[in-house]
Amino acid sequence: MNFQRVEEIAEAVLYEGYMLYPYRPSSVKNQQRFNFGVLCPPSYCEMNPGSEASFLQTECLFKSSSATRLTVKVRFLHIVQRSIVRYARPAAGDDSDAVLEYVDRLEVNGRVYQPWQEADERSLVYDALDPAVLLGSRIVHFTVPGESSVEDLNAEGCPGAIIRESQTLAGTLHFRVEQCRDNVMKLCVYLENRTAFHAADDDPDRESALPLSLVSAHLVLGVENGEFLSLLDPPAPYADLARACANIGNWPVLAGDGPTTILASPVILYDYPQIAPESAGNLFDSTEIDEILSLRILTLTDEEKAEIRRSDDRARQLLDRTESIPDEQFLKLHGVLRGLNIMKEGHA
Repeated sequence: MNFQRVEEIAEAVLYEGYMLYPYRPSSVKNQQRFNFGVLCPPSYCEMNPGSEASFLQTECLFKSSSATRLTVKVRFLHIVQRSIVRYARPAAGDDSDAVLEYVDRLEVNGRVYQPWQEADERSLVYDALDPAVLLGSRIVHFTVPGESSVEDLNAEGCPGAIIRESQTLAGTLHFRVEQCRDNVMKLCVYLENRTAFHAADDDPDRESALPLSLVSAHLVLGVENGEFLSLLDPPAPYADLARACANIGNWPVLAGDGPTTILASPVILYDYPQIAPESAGNLFDSTEIDEILSLRILTLTDEEKAEIRRSDDRARQLLDRTESIPDEQFLKLHGVLRGLNIMKEGHA
């Protein structure tokens, strides 16, 4: 099943809020990042009732036959903590006894390195699911292993290194199918973060929970030999079934080329959302107009741009891309008339 068209939209959802204009770590709005679709560890949610969730639930309707098969793709970001260390004394070759000192800033060959939270994309795919089998429900447990790497900063004497660390994540997926009416069935997918969280004190902050969270979690659903029904504009005979669907933490809409794929995201969308062809790339802030945001980026000072470039590779690429937009591309961003709807007489 080809999810390419859907994943163009899902990519924007995945990085919504990753880093907001003016894209500087020192900016207040970037002091707390990853605000959408964060599934925290259950124990952290219990310590902070009402502030965060550890699960999401998606329910949608589909027409089915004996040949129908379902695909469920889970996508999220896995937080990677980037630390900067200085060698207290130069490391010679493979000298494992080199003493490391964690620092807030290190300049090597004219470039400044700072600690930051990066993110790796993760996805879990469950395909060829038979709705008849899922009538009895199915629970799947999954684990995403943590990783650790050390990148020496190339300079005479090797004064420091970048250490990247991610934590092991654990979760469960609960699939359930219900027979509704005629050949229409309801699919329920329940995703929960089951990662253990041990707080250092009685009032843990959100930053300590993010490395153990499923960030920007959303689902891409597919159906073969069947079709999904819109929950926004359902066929009249099934409107009551659509209203009975309980979606928590996300909202499913039809996406792609037809009613065979659904995107269930924490950002509320309409059916068949699209990326404007005039858009030069992801700005991590899809509630903004590309033209306005791009022009704002160009007004940043050299000092602000330098801070962006040393903070994050994705932000640096965004800045470089925006600075290289030709004038004719900006004209395309100014506004496009997609088409006209002819109003019938008597309609305002």
